[in-house]
Amino acid sequence: MQLIYAAASPFARKVRVLAAETGLLERIELLDTAVLPTTLNERVNALNPLGKIPVLLTDDSEALYDSRVICEYLDTLHDGPRLLPQDAARWSVLRLVALADGLMDAAVLARYEKAARQPEQQSQAWLDGQLGKVKRALAELERQAERLQGPVDMAQIGVACALGYLDFRFADLDWRAAHPRLAAFQQAFAQRASMRSSAPV
Repeated sequence: MQLIYAAASPFARKVRVLAAETGLLERIELLDTAVLPTTLNERVNALNPLGKIPVLLTDDSEALYDSRVICEYLDTLHDGPRLLPQDAARWSVLRLVALADGLMDAAVLARYEKAARQPEQQSQAWLDGQLGKVKRALAELERQAERLQGPVDMAQIGVACALGYLDFRFADLDWRAAHPRLAAFQQAFAQRASMRSSAPV
């Protein structure tokens, strides 16, 4: 298998962490690339018409996207406990996965607004709107922090990668100050080998 990814992408990090946690990472060739909303990446576009990463090329040369689809696919390939439960707990996990993905989406869009557009083109209202989503997501994750306990699952991985992206790109938000239970979760989860080896630099 091949994973087309960018080291700074929290979505690609989520896939790499899940692959490491399930023992699948050694079966995946990592192909680092760059994707920006203002620059075409023809290889990525040929595999994913949305032009987004990550993209996983399976052993059958099928291109899978987005990160949630890739994670669910990889979760079927290992012999350990499923990281996405198949019982009633599935919906609680998927809801937290969606919340983490939404946080990442908003943070990445805010990052693009600041990094990919000239200052005179930037919209403060847009930035405020995206960061408002981030703050609301953080508040809800803090409220549900007890659900991030127990054996590693897809929700924990998604939340940890979302919070790691905030640390990487939005350290000035100081999100830990108002979210102590979430901060305690992140401090512990960030020590896992899968998180340390995938940390963006």
